[in-house]
Amino acid sequence: MSRYERIIELLTTLFPVWVILGTVIGIYKPAAVTWLETDLFTVGLGFLMLSMGLTLTFEDFRRCMRNPWTVGVGYLAQYLVKPMLGFVIAMVLKLSAPLATGLILVSCCPGGQASNVATYISKGNVALSVLMTTCSTIGAIVMTPLLTKLLAGQLVPVDAAGLAISTFQVVLVPTVVGVLAHEYFPKFTERIITITPLIGVILTTLLCASPIGQVSEVLKVQGAQLIVPVALLHVAAFALGYWLSRLSSFGESTSRTISIECGMQSSALGFLLAQKHFTNPLVAVPSAVSVVCMALGGSALAVFWRNTPIPADDKDDFKE
Repeated sequence: MSRYERIIELLTTLFPVWVILGTVIGIYKPAAVTWLETDLFTVGLGFLMLSMGLTLTFEDFRRCMRNPWTVGVGYLAQYLVKPMLGFVIAMVLKLSAPLATGLILVSCCPGGQASNVATYISKGNVALSVLMTTCSTIGAIVMTPLLTKLLAGQLVPVDAAGLAISTFQVVLVPTVVGVLAHEYFPKFTERIITITPLIGVILTTLLCASPIGQVSEVLKVQGAQLIVPVALLHVAAFALGYWLSRLSSFGESTSRTISIECGMQSSALGFLLAQKHFTNPLVAVPSAVSVVCMALGGSALAVFWRNTPIPADDKDDFKE
């Protein structure tokens, strides 16, 4: 690698450090990050997906579609394994009703866009990650309110049309634009592709710090007691996602992708739903803590895997 590429690699590898820094700023200097409000937040997510799309081709997606079972396993992990984990942890640790409800709510949320960045850094399958994020987000229209009702006894109304439009605008359109740029302007794309991981890291850090800043005062009071249950939820989800994939005879690259997709869900959606549909402000706190644990755990795992070579004979789960 050139000196420039080595610097980019180093800054990308420090992903967990930037997440910790963003968390500290969000808690103690919230004004520095809360400017990233709804509209800018959406633009930031769009740029995040655009940077990922630049690394992909339509053939990547076609290859993933040849084995839909991979998306199916990820979907089961997201909407069966993880919600049960949230419920069991809340019951075993005897959390108060609002905090237990908040933990269950965030465990029922779909995959988050940050998982696509972490997958790219970990040398997983980014096209598969984007497909899984899209499928679980569309599924959230039904699954998130249904599972929260079943497990927490609360009905969480979800704006189905709004969620579907947001998914289209924030995930699909920027990704397709990036893929088209890669297809039709390959020379330009190859020149900027080395910096896309760092762009993803910077945007993810900002998008994680903003929700933390919005509830910084509540986090200072209630956050500590939620670190253990929320961290347990994410660690168990990462581990189960990986080992379920290995037991399903998937290769290392695919298993890394499913693990990250399962462990990094859209905590921002949980935060938004808790604020909009629950009167008790404590219900939103688990989602805010989850933003930290999800980003920190996912970034650390991604960096670890980035420095762990994938076997040369790794199984291709998407061949004809």
